[in-house]
Amino acid sequence: MAPMMRLILGLGVLGLILAAAALGLPAHVTVARSVVINAPEYAIYPYLNNLRRFPDWSPWVARDPNMKLTYSGPPEGKGAKLEWVSEKPSIGEGSMVIVETEQSRNVSLAANYNGLEGISTYDLAPSGAGSKVTWTFGYETGSSPMKRWKGLMLDGFIGAEYHAGLEKLKAKIEGDRRSTARPTIVVPQAPVAPIVPQGEQPAAGAAGQSVVKEMPAPGAAPAQTDAPARQ
Repeated sequence: MAPMMRLILGLGVLGLILAAAALGLPAHVTVARSVVINAPEYAIYPYLNNLRRFPDWSPWVARDPNMKLTYSGPPEGKGAKLEWVSEKPSIGEGSMVIVETEQSRNVSLAANYNGLEGISTYDLAPSGAGSKVTWTFGYETGSSPMKRWKGLMLDGFIGAEYHAGLEKLKAKIEGDRRSTARPTIVVPQAPVAPIVPQGEQPAAGAAGQSVVKEMPAPGAAPAQTDAPARQ
């Protein structure tokens, strides 16, 4: 058998082996990352439900600040859409559109990451004094061997991006809350002494007491003093 034929036959056998092995791979793959943020759920929810805030903590915008962003639909909630285009091949083109929300609990989005389509969700839950935010991406591989193998590598492809994005979200929210929670310090002013016109200041008496001179009534004889009159 010619070497070329052996190569073609070998590649065909390898393809069949990979296709058969793909049947044992899961038809649905989920990638999830979580972070605990020192804030209540109601304070975190607006950052997730408004896609115009996404660039503040997006892992892809951090990697390419010059990427083109396009918004459509309502500013927040169901129907809000964000599309982006990057010159970096590892980011490429993508989009997210909110398809369902639950106040302070969940935001679900139809996502497309450079041709990889699935459902992305933000889930909020209490965690100690703060809240746990979980960002997930669900990918349906179906019966396609290629998609199933791609799903096997999905965690390594998206997991690091999700982790970086959640850390930026944590820093953003906690930083915003610190800046708005700073107390206003009021410096007390020293009391201002009343201004007494010159010539009307009271004379000092014994032991620091004020002495008020008694004025004679009109027409009265001047008061007698004990001092001898001058000769």
